[in-house]
Amino acid sequence: MKEKNQNNKRNNRKALMDLSYDFHDTLDEWLVKYFDFEVSTTGESSKIKKHDISIFLEYLQNSAGSLNRNAWTHKVSRNFYQYLKTKTDVNGHLLWSDRTINRILSHLKTFSKWIHKVKPFKLFNPMLKIKRIDEAYMLNLDNSISSEERIKILASADKLNYFDAKSKDTHRFDPANAPSLKYKRPSRDRAIIYTLIETGMKRSEVLNISLSMIDFKRKIITFKGKSKHSYNISRLGIKAIKDYIANERALDAEKWQSDILFLSSKTVNRGSGKLTPCVINHIWNKICQFAGVEGKTPQASRHAMGKFIMVKTNNIAAVRKQLGHINPSFSVQYSLVSDRQIKNVLEKR
Repeated sequence: MKEKNQNNKRNNRKALMDLSYDFHDTLDEWLVKYFDFEVSTTGESSKIKKHDISIFLEYLQNSAGSLNRNAWTHKVSRNFYQYLKTKTDVNGHLLWSDRTINRILSHLKTFSKWIHKVKPFKLFNPMLKIKRIDEAYMLNLDNSISSEERIKILASADKLNYFDAKSKDTHRFDPANAPSLKYKRPSRDRAIIYTLIETGMKRSEVLNISLSMIDFKRKIITFKGKSKHSYNISRLGIKAIKDYIANERALDAEKWQSDILFLSSKTVNRGSGKLTPCVINHIWNKICQFAGVEGKTPQASRHAMGKFIMVKTNNIAAVRKQLGHINPSFSVQYSLVSDRQIKNVLEKR
């Protein structure tokens, strides 16, 4: 019944839409009509959708010199797809990831489908044969952290107690003798960074590590359940976890009474003591900023681990064992030569 009412509402909107009065049949005017009569989303979602379609309109204006509806052909759509995949910034970095490109294409597909329904294109829907990128089996390995960036990030994590945990109130305290802030947990944050980098774990897995999962002697962290998997962790990584347990965890464990390894500060009033993905992102971004590392996410450390194991062992099975890929096609990608590597080879020729 709800779906039927929505369809009736859209049909009524379509009936009210007047294309005869002062309508120039240009895509910018179609965009206005689209949001007035068809789009039901609001807020941030609506802004993103309008922004994505505007990227295409700007491309069409620059390439065809017109925003006329009939200037939008399948060839234009195909060229725009290639433009999204190859456009770079001043530093040579791709402007859009595969996920962002798919989002832009999806918004453009619904826009063209609606226009074709209201007033058909001359031939056919110009986005009909444009396919999305298959994200399921593609990894952005070019965005992994380099060995130099790894050293910088770990070095910055080691200095958390000095640049982040101390009071910055210079009116009350001498910077050299400033007290530690009660809600800061530098040892925990340091251990999180070391765990991400020295295991290749996903962010969600780091959040769910419990004390019972850790074998300190064998330096292994084991996740049990439907898909049991064990991560080996380096000597540096296990030491960072030991330091956190010895220095800070007890401060919060009494309040939360949880077996989770990384706990929220006891000063936090809500929740169960378990950290959120946003907290992990904040910790990572803060340390990367201090280290001078830009454009890298926690996932970049996972890719770096896979590439490191592949270089050292030349064994796809070793990558799969450490990272826990259920689908082996993910592991195989670490054996492929990237575009960046090819460019580096050619430049040194």
